[in-house]
Amino acid sequence: MVLMSAMFAEGGAKTDRKCLSTSPFPSPTLCLQSCPTSQLQALVHCPPLHCSMAPEKEHNGLDNYAFTGVERFCELPDGSGSQALELSEEDDRNKPAYCVTDTPPWYLCIILGIQHCLTAFGSIIAIPLILSQGLCLQHDALTQSHLISTIFFVSGLCTLLQVTFGVRLPILQGGTFTFVAPSMSLLSMPQWTCPAWTQNASLVNTSSSEFTEVWQSRIRELQGSIMVASCFQIMVGFSGLIGFFMRFIGPLTIAPTISLIGLSLFDSAGANAGNHWAIAAMTTILIVIFSQYLRHIAIPIPTYSKAKRFHTSQMYIFQILPVLLGITLSWLICYLLTVYEVLPSDPGVYGFLARTDIKGDVVGQAPWFRFPYPGQWGVPTASLAGVFGILAGVISSMVESIGDYHACARLSGAPSPPKHAINRGVGMEGVGCLLAGAWGTGNGTTSYSENVGALGITKVGSRMVIVASGVLMVIMGVFGKIGAIFTTMPTPVIGGMFLVMFGVISAAGVSNLQYADMNSSRNIFIFGFSMFTGLVIPNWIFKNPSAIATGVIEVDQVLHVLLTTSMFVGGFFGFLLDNTIPGSKRERGIVAWNEAHREDVDNTVESSKVYDLPFGLSSHLSSSSSWVRRVPFCPPVRPRAQVETQKDSAESSEGAGEPNATQIIVGVAL
Repeated sequence: MVLMSAMFAEGGAKTDRKCLSTSPFPSPTLCLQSCPTSQLQALVHCPPLHCSMAPEKEHNGLDNYAFTGVERFCELPDGSGSQALELSEEDDRNKPAYCVTDTPPWYLCIILGIQHCLTAFGSIIAIPLILSQGLCLQHDALTQSHLISTIFFVSGLCTLLQVTFGVRLPILQGGTFTFVAPSMSLLSMPQWTCPAWTQNASLVNTSSSEFTEVWQSRIRELQGSIMVASCFQIMVGFSGLIGFFMRFIGPLTIAPTISLIGLSLFDSAGANAGNHWAIAAMTTILIVIFSQYLRHIAIPIPTYSKAKRFHTSQMYIFQILPVLLGITLSWLICYLLTVYEVLPSDPGVYGFLARTDIKGDVVGQAPWFRFPYPGQWGVPTASLAGVFGILAGVISSMVESIGDYHACARLSGAPSPPKHAINRGVGMEGVGCLLAGAWGTGNGTTSYSENVGALGITKVGSRMVIVASGVLMVIMGVFGKIGAIFTTMPTPVIGGMFLVMFGVISAAGVSNLQYADMNSSRNIFIFGFSMFTGLVIPNWIFKNPSAIATGVIEVDQVLHVLLTTSMFVGGFFGFLLDNTIPGSKRERGIVAWNEAHREDVDNTVESSKVYDLPFGLSSHLSSSSSWVRRVPFCPPVRPRAQVETQKDSAESSEGAGEPNATQIIVGVAL
């Protein structure tokens, strides 16, 4: 899911500095001041070659996490003894119990892996449910369950590839909303508009060959477009071009692009919530209460540690799983209202779609085991219009992922990701999109920021936990009945979840403006014009589809998809105006923006442990130093003497502090 990290440096050599970083959804931001290295090491107890700081606590001692993001305020003292000692002790408590290269016990990996799956569950299942409307699958719950199983399977597979061969940070991969808007624009074209009979449940025969061809022809078009567009991301990542593109992309480009992702989906949220506004409002209220009002309420949970054996520990369960708790409780209430016949049983009466039994026996019909495979819906097709539309989503996905890498490194106790790791991560996400297209999820993959925030909550930043999450998602994708269960969720519950989720996405885009000078009339004009045209132009094209008539069918199709994709229209005008209207880099926010991605120049042993290729590939490639140093995604070659010196220093620093005692939180598995 997005936001670029930012570091603000106030002039002078003062050590009394404050840094404020805020990131709602979907990506936590970073905050790091250029302070004297010795002071940072003394305060944070970091190894001498790099500094990583866990999120601070509020005055009440609780992690200050927002709905799906992170808010952190860190203040470096002026050197007074008592203040420095208090901060030192607090940071020591906040250090990750397990850093990125550590391996927790297997049972802790499984439990925390389940939690990461549950954290990503809301976004992963929302995407197939949205796409089912454009694919004419509203009344085919069994096929919807197959799509959900497929996206779980591919998300797990891409997570394993990213952790092993990509950026190698503990970061989960899943479906991306940046592909939803262009996909829905493509499916809204006249030749892909759903036939009228597919909108009537009584006329749809889901087993007929005619209906099968209707939805499979549409998803094959999405598949091909995603596969072709993903090749661009693979090229940009592995060639190192991502650094070149980032020179021209700033807050005034990203803010309208991300905001319009959420705003453009308002119709889907309203259509689902409108089936029963009371149920939708209940779902929204529950999620808001859990995520905002009860997030600092601790629940006693049975835990175990070697020192205390079995005992109770305080768990901030509402802070960790607000979306899951909200939709589960609403789902349960809908089930009870269905069982006791409170909800109407007549399909023509308002409120019928809030029942949990309208999908029939989809759970019973779904197979226990179903192994997704590439090309399961047929041979993918592609069109120029679809490829250009998905490219807009690919560019947005690349930018937001870079911010996730920096946030993930900070929370997992790793040094800032070097260029070769970022190139490899972006390239591997392109490979993930290629696989998602081949398998037929109807979507791509990206880094999940909500799971980055979970790293700070659990204080476990080990990549093995994310490996466990990837394996669990693959298993969930193979069990067909798991996907079938999700399809029985009433549409008003889905609509209530969308009201919160899409609203937070829109606000997350606007939050990028904190890096730019919004007292500048230049910046106000660019953002306002980009947002307004991003809403007006697609709306007009939707109402007047025949207005685009250049005489060349292919050009008409490309223009139709692009001009009906709000995020493309808003992002295009933001990019064009921000790079052509005169303005200083500080006014545009480029200075603070670029500071967020300033790589470490020292290739330390700690960095090599985290970001080098696995299975000794880096050591093997080091022997070919004449060409490896020219490959953008390979670690640079270091002299042997430097390796030995830094290795000794790293070993001595590692002995100074061991991971905290393991606590197994049984409630997470529930």
